Amino acid sequence: MSHSHSLDVTYLARLARIRLTPEETELFEQQLDRVLEHVNLVNELDLSAVEPMAHAISVFDVVREDEPQESLPKTAILKNAPHQANGLFVVPKVLD
Repeated sequence: MSHSHSLDVTYLARLARIRLTPEETELFEQQLDRVLEHVNLVNELDLSAVEPMAHAISVFDVVREDEPQESLPKTAILKNAPHQANGLFVVPKVLD
């Protein structure tokens, strides 16, 4: 199958820190190719008369009063961290 505008699924999986089997990689390459084909079709449409919008339907924010509340204990928050050290989250480097 030719991938004229294919994304590097192996690279994306590494960035997302997920492991893919060769079969999953091939499947996701095909699916991403189809998504990109649809994006290209939309890009070819003349949308100059269409008003820009953020949502297909009107959306109104519903917000509560901003009142101070007790924070969760640090131990409870760090309990969910994959890696921690000295009471801080340890995260992988994302920029080279």
